Amino acid sequence: MPSQPKNIANAKLIAEWTLPPAATLGSSVRAKGILLEIRARLPWALRKSLDIRGAVLTLSMPETAESEIFEVSTVVNNTLDGIESLPVIPREIEDILSISTTERHRWLKDGRLQSAGTRTVKLRGRAKQITFHVFDPRRVEDVLDRDLVSTWREDDVATAAENRRRGAWKAKLKREEKSAKVSDSSRDNTADTKLLGWEDFEREGLLR
Repeated sequence: MPSQPKNIANAKLIAEWTLPPAATLGSSVRAKGILLEIRARLPWALRKSLDIRGAVLTLSMPETAESEIFEVSTVVNNTLDGIESLPVIPREIEDILSISTTERHRWLKDGRLQSAGTRTVKLRGRAKQITFHVFDPRRVEDVLDRDLVSTWREDDVATAAENRRRGAWKAKLKREEKSAKVSDSSRDNTADTKLLGWEDFEREGLLR
């Protein structure tokens, strides 16, 4: 059984850690993701002792729980070492770049958003696992700093307009082709009508 915090009702603020901007990238969702990453490395009984306010991690425990305080502090410090390199997961990149899930899928598929690999996790309380793409935080930061999202959206608008023009042109050609076939068929029917009874006409010798 994991050790239980002593007198949890008497918990006090013990320590704080401010997450660097290079780690959060200005996203509260990313900050919460870092909190969950650290909590996942703690025993179940100690996870709720660590929380976040804005970009500040907070540890609240009874002052007498010295061993637990040391355990949590060690995990936090070790995890924060190099936290700026923690891969960005889908919900975080959507918040950082203010993009939709549809845009993320589209730009990932055409290569504008570059995947840094995949991650597989098991859904809590379920046997099912899910696999998703993760992203390099430095590349995400570059997209943010260069405002590439605005450029990509403009490109998408232009591409959609061009696709509509091409679609309209193809539809027009199909209509014209169909109309031409109808006209040809009509002319053939007219020609057949005019030639009806020709053998009798020739037999009468009217052309001689």
